[in-house]
Amino acid sequence: MANTTLTADIIAKEAVRILDNELVMAKKVFRGYEEEFSKNINGYKVGDTISIRRPTDFTVRDGPVMAVQDVVEGKTTIKIDTRKGIDFKFSSQDLTLKIDELSERVIKPAMVQLANKVDVDLHGLYTGVSNWVGTPGQLINSFADFAKGPERLDEGAVPQDGRTGVLCPADHWALVGSQTNLYNDTINKPAYREGQTGMVGGIDLYMTQNVATHITGSRTGSTLIDLSITASTISYADVKDTNQQTIHIDALGGATQTVKAGDVFTIDGVYAVNPVTKAPLSYLKMFTVVQDATAVGSETDLVITPAMIWTGAFKTVDVQGVTDLNNQPVTFIGTASTGYRQNMIFHKNAFALVSVPLERPPGAVDVSRQTYKGTSVRVIPVYDGTNDESAWRLDILYGKKVIDERLATRISGTP
Repeated sequence: MANTTLTADIIAKEAVRILDNELVMAKKVFRGYEEEFSKNINGYKVGDTISIRRPTDFTVRDGPVMAVQDVVEGKTTIKIDTRKGIDFKFSSQDLTLKIDELSERVIKPAMVQLANKVDVDLHGLYTGVSNWVGTPGQLINSFADFAKGPERLDEGAVPQDGRTGVLCPADHWALVGSQTNLYNDTINKPAYREGQTGMVGGIDLYMTQNVATHITGSRTGSTLIDLSITASTISYADVKDTNQQTIHIDALGGATQTVKAGDVFTIDGVYAVNPVTKAPLSYLKMFTVVQDATAVGSETDLVITPAMIWTGAFKTVDVQGVTDLNNQPVTFIGTASTGYRQNMIFHKNAFALVSVPLERPPGAVDVSRQTYKGTSVRVIPVYDGTNDESAWRLDILYGKKVIDERLATRISGTP
């Protein structure tokens, strides 16, 4: 059978199919916003940013007397701002190969690299997740260790369906080793013979080397909240679009010590609440730092999420024992200046990925744009007549965002 000269369409279709197959975390986050970017409004495209409404909340009335509440809706945005690509050359002889031969030699290795870059970006969203269960630095080497993750999601009223877990190789194999002792063929055989964990505790579990490593700031000392923070300091209306708050801390162990984006801490007396009933839970509320900070004179501002809302329908904390957080002790999770792998368990709606087709540039004759299961690839060949070679550029454009950090938790093992 004669070989067919390969075109941009053929190569783009093969590339996007392989790219989708190699993605891991990208398949487990919300992908429904692509349609928003494809809409035309009054003949115009929506641009590179869309707004997403945050869910509203209410308090329950007690008794027959009507108590009307305002509907307060926040919003967040997702921006298409990440461009990745891979470029390669084919001779005319290469282009007369069968697509499966060229795919194995060139396209698949390229797409593996590209898929890993997308997944690495998604794993980097851990910095916006405030919950962190277990003890940083400890392996997840038992079901009891692992169960701390779904337990935290359950306490936060996270839906049971659509949950995914991603573990780094060390924690994956530690958990697999613990499962082989179980008298359960559905877990034992795959774990021992194939290294697969599958569904564990209702979590669709994956191992990936792309799990991020967080290096904590150099912060030490007996850190305290500095300046007054009371029930009236901030309202939901103030933070409905960002869910962020700026606080001030002091008593750091050095004048120029650092706090890194992704560092997690608790405040004495500030407890988590059930997001539905607003009843206090038995553990302290966790907060994550969203911007790097460097101390000046052993104190600094921290931009954190979630914001501390003390009362009402959007209550996020239950403060016990004090009416003002000034001078309350702050405890950071993990040892200073130490790297910890950021395993996560999350509901798919915690994070979003949007992939959109790039435009056909003016002057480019042979352009192919292919979309497969929401992932879009653009391929453009540029011919070099002197050397009878074609340089091919392959591009993808996407955006990613933490949509609801309450639906995720980081997880480590326990001693």
